[in-house]
Amino acid sequence: MPEINPRAAEPPYRQIAAWLRGRIEAHEFRPGLDPLPSEKELVQKFGVARDTARRAVEVLRDEGLVKTIPQRGTYVIGR
Repeated sequence: MPEINPRAAEPPYRQIAAWLRGRIEAHEFRPGLDPLPSEKELVQKFGVARDTARRAVEVLRDEGLVKTIPQRGTYVIGR
């Protein structure tokens, strides 16, 4: 189970984004097929606020790694 270090220089949302990025790079999510964990799942897994989980996914979206489809989830974009 991954943990967030609240005393780290890197904010929690960036730690979660890095964890997700690592899983994307390890091909644990197939582009367009396997959704990333939902905000609710990230909140439960990491014990953070929903806004923190949302910001983590937003970082990946800003990097062009994922795309969020309303009512369906967030998916890796194929390269």
